[in-house]
Amino acid sequence: MIAVANICIFCGSSNAVSQNYLDYASKMGRLCANARVTVIYGGGSIGLMGALADGAMGAGGTVIGVIPDFLNKKDVAHSGISEMVITTDIHQRKAKMAEIADAFVVLPGSIGTLEEMFEVIAWKQLKRFDKPIILANVNGYWAPALALLDHMVCESFLSQQHRNLIHVVDHIDAVLPALGVRPVS
Repeated sequence: MIAVANICIFCGSSNAVSQNYLDYASKMGRLCANARVTVIYGGGSIGLMGALADGAMGAGGTVIGVIPDFLNKKDVAHSGISEMVITTDIHQRKAKMAEIADAFVVLPGSIGTLEEMFEVIAWKQLKRFDKPIILANVNGYWAPALALLDHMVCESFLSQQHRNLIHVVDHIDAVLPALGVRPVS
């Protein structure tokens, strides 16, 4: 297992979600801070993104946001994080996040989160990197996506080997242990 110092966390940016999802993101940020793991994320100040960043920063952690210029100009960028990297577009954003991350964690989210998750799975399948990918299936949120992956295996579009490229945990507390990361005492 590789040493994990920087975790890229994909998650949603909607404030309209149930408070428990915001709480999960905040807790993920605090857990990373307590383990001295840098959070790499999409740079937003709203939804799970904002809760994640606020949780980590509030616990004394380090947070690096990576945001495309067009979103930065819409005033959704978080102004209270350790560092903000501004990219020209979404593609450069994802490439930068993948470059600096040692591992990926997927929290609940929408189309963008789903697209980011499938892209890193594809990159790993194509051997562009060998970084762990953890899917936090809190409240069974990702069960339909997991059923789709299993259906792809049953229909022989996806091998079981490639299906296994993503590790699923059901609780936020299980994410860091799945990566071999423990809190610093």
